[in-house]
Amino acid sequence: MDQKPQLAELGLFDAKVPRYTSYPTAPHFGDAVDPARFSSWVSKVAPGSSISLYVHVPFCRRLCWFCACRTQGTHSDAPVEAYVQVLKAEIALLRQQLPEGVTLSRLHWGGGTPTILSAELIRDLAGTIAEALPLAPRAEFSVEIDPNEIGGRRLEALAETGMTRASVGVQDFDTAIQQAIGRIQSFESTRTAIEQLRAHGITSLSADILFGLPHQTPARMTESVQKLVSLTPGRVAVYGYAHVPWMAGRQCMIRSDALPTPEARLELFETARRLFLWDGYREIGIDHFARPGDGLAAAQRTGRLRRNFQGCTDDPAEVLIGIGASAVSRFPQGYAQNAPGTSAYIRSIREGRFATARGHAFGGEDLLRARLIEALMCDFSISREEILSRFAVTDAGLDRMFAEAEAAFPGMLSVTAKGLAIHDEARPLTRMIARSFDTYDLSKATHSAAF
Repeated sequence: MDQKPQLAELGLFDAKVPRYTSYPTAPHFGDAVDPARFSSWVSKVAPGSSISLYVHVPFCRRLCWFCACRTQGTHSDAPVEAYVQVLKAEIALLRQQLPEGVTLSRLHWGGGTPTILSAELIRDLAGTIAEALPLAPRAEFSVEIDPNEIGGRRLEALAETGMTRASVGVQDFDTAIQQAIGRIQSFESTRTAIEQLRAHGITSLSADILFGLPHQTPARMTESVQKLVSLTPGRVAVYGYAHVPWMAGRQCMIRSDALPTPEARLELFETARRLFLWDGYREIGIDHFARPGDGLAAAQRTGRLRRNFQGCTDDPAEVLIGIGASAVSRFPQGYAQNAPGTSAYIRSIREGRFATARGHAFGGEDLLRARLIEALMCDFSISREEILSRFAVTDAGLDRMFAEAEAAFPGMLSVTAKGLAIHDEARPLTRMIARSFDTYDLSKATHSAAF
């Protein structure tokens, strides 16, 4: 049965909702979290524990029009070299504040284009991190790879410094779509990069693909997904393109009249979803797919799947520290974000202080509601037993929350003694259902289309 009329009636094709990679979402961060509070949270990390570290490299050789990340273009290596020295200084500040014996369960380099770093800079940065925060046994070191910006010496450096996972950005393989979004990247160059990664012993591969791009059709999406599947990545993120030219000025280069309608966006996602499922991938949360042997699939089976700013994750660490301009950290006490502008970030670190510019200290029902939303985004369900055992909420209080969501989405949810579950046909509504557990003023936030 075609569910589109009912989904439309519930507002799916009109709604603008958060992606919920955090709760509260980043637009609700404020200046009450400053360098002193960040420093205090760092010092409270448990001695001998394992944490995660995210390293943000905001530089690119070219600025893709579709991207809304905080990046800047450079044709010179000089600003990149200077930036790495500042990253090393920030790592030194962290090392001074962290208790003894802290190791890394996850290390992720993102951007921007981390592979813009030369082989020498890769070794320099990786060595500094390893000396301050060594990788724990069975840790994962992942790097975002641009197939157009990688070569033999840089691959050798990444492999020698311990990289275990490569995350390859694809977006779409259709040449007309690539031209429309300012991202020229052939299937052949992507395949060559993946072959080289595997030749260097890096066999854990992730890939990103977008739906909702200009000129995308189900036929073009089918061709791109089939090409991607032929490269056999272990996991794939299928994200919806968010057209926000008022936030990301470069998106003005993309013609809005070439974008698919919300109804067409849903069809594009469903096309990709069917193809991944047919090829043996498991559906992981709202926007990921993974081979049965991948860590995400294992985390889903064992109830350990979580969500952070990179999407679905199997990262077990309770603390994630972000370094670099605009990087976000998460502690049990709250979120902290570095100054988004590269110059402001560099100035703070060079002055010998952390670059924290804003954040959010958890209070009230924040942690409870964060977990309710995360469970829906990852598992399409909420376990009553888990919530009651972990949080100071009564059975009656939880039932009131469930009843409000059920009333807002009639016929789309099941509430039982075990908890709340979203019906399979209602999964496109997941972000909207999650919003029903969000108590913050959403009118102040910048959101993307529900589909």
